[in-house]
Amino acid sequence: MSQSSVMTPPLETAGPRRMRFDNRYVAPLFITCILLVGHLSYGILESYKKTALAIAAAIITELILGRMFFGKWLNLASAYITGISVGILVRSPAYWPYALCSVISIMSKYVLRVKGRHIWNPSNFGIAVLLLLAPEIMAVLSIQWGNNLLPIVVIWTLGSIIIWRARRFHISATYVVSFFLFAFLRSWITGDPWQAEVAPITGPMYQLFVFFMITDPKTTVRTKMGQCVVAFCVAAAEFILRLDQVVYAPIFALFFVGPAANLIEIWLDSRRRIGTTETA
Repeated sequence: MSQSSVMTPPLETAGPRRMRFDNRYVAPLFITCILLVGHLSYGILESYKKTALAIAAAIITELILGRMFFGKWLNLASAYITGISVGILVRSPAYWPYALCSVISIMSKYVLRVKGRHIWNPSNFGIAVLLLLAPEIMAVLSIQWGNNLLPIVVIWTLGSIIIWRARRFHISATYVVSFFLFAFLRSWITGDPWQAEVAPITGPMYQLFVFFMITDPKTTVRTKMGQCVVAFCVAAAEFILRLDQVVYAPIFALFFVGPAANLIEIWLDSRRRIGTTETA
């Protein structure tokens, strides 16, 4: 038997190539599901045109900056998630906040980098910045699902399965458990009904927050324990902000806690490298 016959399998034994679904597109499909369920059930979108503008602005910015910084056309799944998140969450009578928020969000990935890492979740950064700079022209979606349990069950079931497969379920679970504990504590402190304190987590804003913002692989710390600690700290910061009557507490909690955790990890990594170099 010749070498070529050993190295090359017979044609008749080679099976057909299987089509494999790219896991990068699972999250975009899921967030689109949130959009459809939320809008068909409660009309959460302010305008199809504004949402389309936010998505287009994010994709165009990603294409341009990806080409400029890396010399290639990047996969657009992440940009789509950022754009549709902005389109769902932003509330404004004007069009420009949708486009500007998407552009700022994508630009943050390229400009605000430390040791090669971008430290803010893009959509969280863009939304928080505009809320701070232009609160008179922009707000964030605050609709809850109401008493209809079906949308909640569908979205939370799908979301849990997806992030379980992505090995990020522990982050969302830690945050949700912490949220409930702090909600009951806040109810005890303020005297408000616990149902009112728990209700926000049933809304689409929190679903995007729980499944996409705090679990973003590019902007979370590396260790599983560290990720759980950060999720708890985000919930704790939100608890404090809510006691101070801050309307968009979860957005600002992640805006401050997430980057701080990343910077601490980057600093610890640099210290370890210095220590390793000195002992070598």
